[in-house]
Amino acid sequence: MGSGPLAGIRAIELAGLGPAPMCCMLLADLGAEVVRVERPGAEPPFVPARFDLLARGRRSVAIDLKRPEGLAAVLRLVARADVLVEGFRPGVAEKLGVGPDRCAAENPALVYGRMTGWGQQGPLAAAAGHDINYLALTGALHAIGRAGEAPVPPLNLVADLGGGALYLAVGILAALVERQRSGRGQVVDAAMVDGVAHLLTMVHGMLAAGLWRDRRGVNLLDGGAPFYDVYRTADDRWLSVGALEPRFFAELARRIDLPDEDRARHTNPAEWPALRARLAAIFVTRTRDEWCALLEGTDACVAPVLSLAEAPAHPHNAARGTFATVDGVPQAVAAPRFSRTPPDPPAGVPRPGGDTWATLADWGFSDGDLASLADAGAIARGG
Repeated sequence: MGSGPLAGIRAIELAGLGPAPMCCMLLADLGAEVVRVERPGAEPPFVPARFDLLARGRRSVAIDLKRPEGLAAVLRLVARADVLVEGFRPGVAEKLGVGPDRCAAENPALVYGRMTGWGQQGPLAAAAGHDINYLALTGALHAIGRAGEAPVPPLNLVADLGGGALYLAVGILAALVERQRSGRGQVVDAAMVDGVAHLLTMVHGMLAAGLWRDRRGVNLLDGGAPFYDVYRTADDRWLSVGALEPRFFAELARRIDLPDEDRARHTNPAEWPALRARLAAIFVTRTRDEWCALLEGTDACVAPVLSLAEAPAHPHNAARGTFATVDGVPQAVAAPRFSRTPPDPPAGVPRPGGDTWATLADWGFSDGDLASLADAGAIARGG
């Protein structure tokens, strides 16, 4: 058993893409024992298996759910689990025989996590979609980008991972806490559209108060404010500036010798274009690292825009051990941190189906059970 605050929790993951694996990675990172159930012969669609970091930290079993013996084996795992996570379209798990009702019959205390883009109900529930579509429907995509330009997709961080994986993880943990009182499991319906809408709560409040315009690139937090933006430096790199509050802007202005007439433009949106031009002219006079030597770590709220390759080596990330290299691949360690029950360092990525026999044996399957499953074609022999 691993260490971490979730040590002792057992979870079954019905392998899928994106947010559901990210949620299960987080559970495993924090100490849960997660068994990833793969289709026999399945491989990740976008990267070679050894680089599929969202699958790290758990054992992988290959079981053919479409065979009765395979379905029975998965339900047997469910009976001993605390959590099940699936990321299929609505109705698919039911067709496979592992829907919430069937699993609850095997294990009434099971927390059943469902990850979808549109949710289990609604006019779009059965439609395909991706992060960019869920952002679009909630208004988030409309708000991201430069004024007068097209919306900019923020990778797949906001819907897939923020509004999806993290909300599903929070829901699962909340259901586990509630189970301590009731003794009963429940279904956690995590929809990315719901999560993204919830993430926009502060913006909706500002919009209602007249402090946010329903246009992109003209507001405090969307690059509209010149003191919350990125600036090109002399070496064609970038510097992030987040001096929102007056005292932080005053510190920035003092350190970069901003003229007094430009400092007064901070509070007047009509003067922001002139202030932006002045800041751009100043920041382009030095390299990114020269500015960092002057400003980083001060109350000016400035940080370098690092590339993905640069980030692990930054002194702050290095001091905190934010990244580790596992099997030759740099990656972030578990977050957040825990004072009393720190989790283990990140484990490697399993070979799809490579732990089938050993894992099933650990979960109570006898040698005869495994041989029967192999004879039925539900698992690979010796896999």
